[in-house]
Amino acid sequence: MMSIMKAITAAIAAATISFTALPAAADETLASRLSTIIGQERSALSMVPEYQLDLLTSLPAGNEDDVTAEAQLIYSRDFLADQPSADGGAQWECLAEALYFEARGETVRGMFAVGEVILNRVDSNNYPDTLCNVINQGTGRKYGCQFTYTCDGKAEVIAEPQSWERVGKVARILVDGVPRALTGGATHYHTKAVNPSWAQRYPRTATIGSHHFYRQPVRTASN
Repeated sequence: MMSIMKAITAAIAAATISFTALPAAADETLASRLSTIIGQERSALSMVPEYQLDLLTSLPAGNEDDVTAEAQLIYSRDFLADQPSADGGAQWECLAEALYFEARGETVRGMFAVGEVILNRVDSNNYPDTLCNVINQGTGRKYGCQFTYTCDGKAEVIAEPQSWERVGKVARILVDGVPRALTGGATHYHTKAVNPSWAQRYPRTATIGSHHFYRQPVRTASN
């Protein structure tokens, strides 16, 4: 944020110097227009989440496999801890709940990876088009749910406040539109403890923490 504001301040100073050689009327007109533009920029910047400003103003990290330099910053545990407590509407709450029950014991990267799968499904024509509908697809049908916690018969109780706060931050960042750079467009995952039949047919795209990630093959007219 400070880097952007310094740049704006420098632009104002440069413009002020250039205006001194202009006639007074033109000087006042241009100064008024510049002031309006700067005000609009400041107003727009105030609406951008702090972590997105950090991504824009930070120097790029070194290249890593499967992770873009732009997104690397958010996978830091310290970075996540520094973010303010998150909240949001029903869609944010559905995603935070899914991350809590599916991935709260994972690393920061692991939580983001599970979140990517859910968002990738929202974007896919093969699944519902909202977070809540994707997460609750098949709920109530024995062995028919997409996410085990929604049909395992156990009460969905948030009993770990610190974990809830952490997954809430991850959900907020994902909903706000961070690049999905971890799972290669994965739409499925499973823990290393199981071996579902579909895993033999779907290409594996990543392994992060205790989960393997897979991308559902695209159907064509011939298959």
